Amino acid sequence: MATTRDYYEILGVERTADGSTIKSSYRRLAMKYHPDRNPGDTEAETKFKEAAEAYEVLSDDNKRQRYDQFGHAGLRGQASHDFHHMDVGDIFSMFGDIFGDAFGGTRRGRRSGAQRGYDLETRTEITLEEAYRGVKRDIEFTRQDICEACDGTGGKPGTEPVTCVTCGGQGQVQQAGLGGMFRMVTTCPACGGAGKIYPEKCPTCGGSGRSPKKVKLSVSIPAGIHDGQAIRVRGEGEPGAKGGPRGDLHVVVTLAEHELFERQEDQLILRMPVSFTQAALGAAVAVPTLDGEQEINIKRGTQHGEVFKIPGQGMPNLRSGRRGDLHVVLMIEVPKKLTDRQEELLREFAETEDKDVMPHSQGFWEKMKSYLS
Repeated sequence: MATTRDYYEILGVERTADGSTIKSSYRRLAMKYHPDRNPGDTEAETKFKEAAEAYEVLSDDNKRQRYDQFGHAGLRGQASHDFHHMDVGDIFSMFGDIFGDAFGGTRRGRRSGAQRGYDLETRTEITLEEAYRGVKRDIEFTRQDICEACDGTGGKPGTEPVTCVTCGGQGQVQQAGLGGMFRMVTTCPACGGAGKIYPEKCPTCGGSGRSPKKVKLSVSIPAGIHDGQAIRVRGEGEPGAKGGPRGDLHVVVTLAEHELFERQEDQLILRMPVSFTQAALGAAVAVPTLDGEQEINIKRGTQHGEVFKIPGQGMPNLRSGRRGDLHVVLMIEVPKKLTDRQEELLREFAETEDKDVMPHSQGFWEKMKSYLS
């Protein structure tokens, strides 16, 4: 899973920076890396989205406090905008109050009709066993939803909208261009292009038409999913503007570290200790798998680090369902304590050893003599 950069580093500000400094730095970076100024430059678009993600966290007092205390881990489990999958125009319009109409005026004017809601992202952690079999997980998050008090209008319940005095009900306003040589038509900032406005704001949502809502969903996580992959839950993002469809929710899956197994793609690796007598004489040993124990036969003279492969006991492939293999790496353990009888037997064995039948050992000592001479 890719490592997320430090948000303060992305914005180029100190950790003690105030809100005004953070806002100013974000505006500078967003203007610099906006795709309209860098056509076809995917690196610039990535930096633009990184800056938006950093600003969303650091401009929110609660999120910033959690981030300062716990880092990126402190934001897990909290729904946030999925900037990596969002349209650049949508990101720009999210913080339109920062930029005015630098880029967004004509863009928003073209989008004065129904708009798709923003995508959200949240995270959940599962075990390797759950990834092996698949699992259903309850996901809880908070999203900005349609205000139930005003039904999303933003007006005080019981009141009616009136004609917007800023645009005269046209939904658009004209602004003088450079030197007054031309005029630019943009979406009315007061009514958002609706042509009407409520004289009194809804006390519940403050006129935004949105209010936070806690949501609980049951999400099916398929067998074979990898760490960092995401499940898309369609239509569970934020509601769209002017009747537009909802965005999606992306549930990023994190795999907890397992105490026995390591995973490499669809293969599992188990480092299993065996005694030196088992390795020397051969033995039948029980090997743990994700489906229970399975017996393997260690041949006589097995060396430290040798690998036994158990076919079909790895992870299922996410697409085909075909299972990988389990690779058992044998780790020969030397006992730290011996009984008197065990030591006696080993000393008897040592007296019978013949270095001529241990070529690796013999070669080592010959090299040592040559090196020291």
